Amino acid sequence: MLAEIRGLNEECGIFGVWGHPDAAQITYYGLHTLQHRGQEGTGMVVTDGQKLKGVKGEGLVAEIFTQEAIQQLEGFGAIGHVRYATAGGGGYENVQPLLFHSQSGSLALAHNGNLVNANALKRQLEAQGSIFQTSSDTEVLAHLIRRGGNMPLVEQVKNALTMLKGAYAFLIMTENQLMIALDPNGMRPLSIGRLGDAYVVASETCALDVVGAEFVRDVEAGELVIIDADGIHSETYALPANQAMCSMEYVYFSRPDSNIQGINVHTARKNLGKKLAQEVRIEADVVTGVPDSSISAAIGYAEESGIPYEMGLIKNKYVGRTFIQPSQSLREQGVKMKLSPVRGVVEGKRVIMVDDSIVRGTTSRRIVTMLKEAGATEVHVVISSPPIKNPCFYGIDTSTKEELMAASHSVEEMREIIGADTLTFLSVEGLLEGIGKNSPDENCGQCLACFTGKYPTEIYPSTVRTYETV
Repeated sequence: MLAEIRGLNEECGIFGVWGHPDAAQITYYGLHTLQHRGQEGTGMVVTDGQKLKGVKGEGLVAEIFTQEAIQQLEGFGAIGHVRYATAGGGGYENVQPLLFHSQSGSLALAHNGNLVNANALKRQLEAQGSIFQTSSDTEVLAHLIRRGGNMPLVEQVKNALTMLKGAYAFLIMTENQLMIALDPNGMRPLSIGRLGDAYVVASETCALDVVGAEFVRDVEAGELVIIDADGIHSETYALPANQAMCSMEYVYFSRPDSNIQGINVHTARKNLGKKLAQEVRIEADVVTGVPDSSISAAIGYAEESGIPYEMGLIKNKYVGRTFIQPSQSLREQGVKMKLSPVRGVVEGKRVIMVDDSIVRGTTSRRIVTMLKEAGATEVHVVISSPPIKNPCFYGIDTSTKEELMAASHSVEEMREIIGADTLTFLSVEGLLEGIGKNSPDENCGQCLACFTGKYPTEIYPSTVRTYETV
């Protein structure tokens, strides 16, 4: 329940189609599938070869893209976005894709991630005369591209991308071209599929499956893919750096039916639960998971430990994510509305509660309390990730280090605060083994910064200050 407990924001989702007469309708279905990655706003831009046209708004995909809105978006190419506010905050103007018009043509951008040098680049661009229309770091790329002079657009884009630092998956669309870019560290999942003669790109493979596209391959780190009337071709704009896929994609963010780097997310989460059971032996009567992202890990823990899995917590699917609420008190009330213990399962039982992470600990404390009020004699909390001790600057809008419970408390102190009988976290080694990676060094292929404090890129002072004042 990482995203549900912290009043903070997570990753976004992007989706694109090229070469299909119903591009807008397909993009709608793709964005709907990625709705879990962003619920604050959504947008779509289409091209008919002559002009770009967009619709966007604050709200859910089904709310913004009515049938009437979809009918207005005729074209063979489209890019779309679902978002939570990370850098730049909320507001209609920051909803993506961002659409720009100029005498040389139009340009639409959709971005998943966060640029750690955005503020530094903005200052440079403003000193050179640029005027920003949004507070989103995504707009930085548009200004960098447009300052590329008379070079071909692809070269302008490649040069602009080399100036960016951080985590980013970009979709860039003009009237007659779709470009796809991934940062040199490969910190975001991004996949390409085929749908008949059309190409589809999505943050998660589950979106490809829903629209009936066949998975082709993942976008490589430092790669720029260009799709136009001549087909698809690839260029390298930057040499791949240390590969650092976000580990929380496996733990929480991605849907269980997605594959990341060829690894099924549900299978990875089950393995994380199994590793937990191997690392800690607890005498208990039932295992339960906190819906939804912890269910797979709970099943894995139950299988490995031999303790039966039961649905000890029920989620009300008609209540929005608690962390969207504007105050901590409302978020805490949202926990009560969203989760309910099953008394018939937990009463008189020693319960192992599997969750994916603890950030502030507020929700964990409330769930433990609810289980005990429902009659659980013991509640043992096991977490399928290591303690989160460090902020993320790559698109997960985590709080300052001072607000992260694990940064200033021992595991025993955290246990006392949440009221659990025991509290156990998965080791970093267990996390990597669970998702099929190597030892926790610079070659493991995963970003572990929130656990270890070792960031895969340089962190700019202005980025830290921005996050500390959110």
